[in-house]
Amino acid sequence: MRGRTQAIEAQAFGAPDPVSIRLATMSNKTLLTAATLLVAAAFVSPFPAPEMKKATLIITVEDIEPCLPFWTEGLGFEITATVPHEDKIGFAMLQGGAVELMYQNRASIEADLGPAGAAAGFDDLAGALTRSTSTLFIEVEALDPVIEGLVDATVVVPRRETFYGMDELFVKAPCGTLVGFAAPVGDGEG
Repeated sequence: MRGRTQAIEAQAFGAPDPVSIRLATMSNKTLLTAATLLVAAAFVSPFPAPEMKKATLIITVEDIEPCLPFWTEGLGFEITATVPHEDKIGFAMLQGGAVELMYQNRASIEADLGPAGAAAGFDDLAGALTRSTSTLFIEVEALDPVIEGLVDATVVVPRRETFYGMDELFVKAPCGTLVGFAAPVGDGEG
C-alpha cells in the first residue's frame, strides 16, 4: 500500500471530537508502528504512579502454630510479631533475610475483617481468603542449605535446573502453602 494516503481516526485522549491523523505514503509496517504508538498512548495514565514500598504475603490458615516450625526451625526465620486471638495465635509475622511473610488464622480474619467484608458484599471473606491460592517463590543464594533445613515439607516439584537459569524445587509446606526455592545456576553451592 505504498504511495496511498491512509487515515487513522481515533478519539484523542480527552478531546471531544475525533482527531484525524493523515499518514501519507507510509509502508504497512510504519502504519502499524504508528497505530501501535497511538494505542499505547491511550493507556498511559496522566497521573503519577503511586510509590510501592514492599509486598508481603499474608497466608490464611485454620491454625498458625503447626506452620511455624517449617520456617523457624528449618529455614531460620525469626518470628517478629504475634497477636493472640482467643486461645491461639491469630497473627504472626516472620522475617528471613529480606523475605517477610505473615500468617493469619481464619477466626482472627473473621473477627477483624468479617463485618467490613460483609458490608461490602463478601459474606464469607475469611473463607474466601482461606481458599485462595498463592505460590510463594523465594530466591536464595544456594539451594543445598534450604533442602537440608526443610521440616515436614512434601516435595511437589523435585530439584531441577530451569531454562531461565535457576536451580529450584517446590515443596508443600505443612499448612498447605506451595513454596518454590530457587538459586541462580552457577551461584552459591547449587
